[in-house]
Amino acid sequence: MSQLIVDIHTHVYPPSYMAMLRARKTVPYIHDPSDGAEPRLIILSSDDDPATPLDQRGRPVDTSYSDINVKLSFMEKHGINCSVISLANPWLDFVPSDEAQTWAERINDDLESTCADVNKDKEKKPLFAFGALPLSAPSETVVNEIKRLTTLPHIRGVIMGTSGLGKGLDDPDLDPIWKVLEETQLVLFLHPHYGLPDEAFGGPEVINRYGHVLPLALGFPLETTIAVTRMLLSRVFDRFTKLQILLAHSGGTLPFLAGRIESCILHERKFIANGGDTPGPERSIWEVLQTNIFLDAVIYGSAGLQAAVAAGSHDRLMFGTDHPFFPPLHDEDEKWPSVTTNYQAICSCFGDEKADSIGMVLGNNANRVLRLGLE
Repeated sequence: MSQLIVDIHTHVYPPSYMAMLRARKTVPYIHDPSDGAEPRLIILSSDDDPATPLDQRGRPVDTSYSDINVKLSFMEKHGINCSVISLANPWLDFVPSDEAQTWAERINDDLESTCADVNKDKEKKPLFAFGALPLSAPSETVVNEIKRLTTLPHIRGVIMGTSGLGKGLDDPDLDPIWKVLEETQLVLFLHPHYGLPDEAFGGPEVINRYGHVLPLALGFPLETTIAVTRMLLSRVFDRFTKLQILLAHSGGTLPFLAGRIESCILHERKFIANGGDTPGPERSIWEVLQTNIFLDAVIYGSAGLQAAVAAGSHDRLMFGTDHPFFPPLHDEDEKWPSVTTNYQAICSCFGDEKADSIGMVLGNNANRVLRLGLE
């Protein structure tokens, strides 16, 4: 093998999950048009405007979302040697509490068996997975599922949205989950879904005018930034100093705003260190970025990637594609711009004189951090 390339940000909706979405009529759901047109996936509340015809809501969903062979073909086309697949948003957040454990076990067993079946064939690219969590259930149920995931050979971490158990990631009820993740050293892949309120962009009319640009380009990154900053402020990283988190989309705006966040903390009069009565974070955001946080390289430009490197380091970045989202809109045979721009950003950020750094970001970091055992 020449250059190892590992895709750590690549999603799949197992058939059982697709069936569940098809049975629903409220977000999230899949609409199958009666005229035989392509089904539509509606997972964002901003996509479910009653004024928009059903067959125009959300995004078209094809077999790339659920057929693992399409995933493998995508990997072959783009030179990817290994993928770490994960259930895409909104995961199991919407599942009733009394059904969450059953669905988590079903989805995670599906992911495990998919990886096991593919990896039996040495001619195919190997797969690993991040497990899904039953976050609508009590925290002890989530803890038990995390412990069970450590017994599944191809699970290398877990994926979670920013709502946690429903109250955000500064919720003290999440402490048992942080504790078991720290103890098992399973990496938490933190991914946005909820974005910002429509009003932040000017209301539904403005969002509809520009499609997905505002909620995805701005809402998702800011959601991640806010969620992690709330973790920092609530001293999660002080209590769980060995917690390991992988942030989607290069951490949103966190690397760029880290200095501003730290300055505001240092000047906040409410915190005990500054004469107030509220405990503030003891560890700096810089220390957390360099010891607790990994970033994917799904940023589509060298400027953002340079900020990610400056905030952490090149040995804490990992390549990703966000497949099957953002496919080419025209020629199906061409390579995906959403992938090639990430390749280009990595090469541009480091240059030929830093080939070792490029290699670390493209695959060697993931191989080391996620214990993939690739040669």
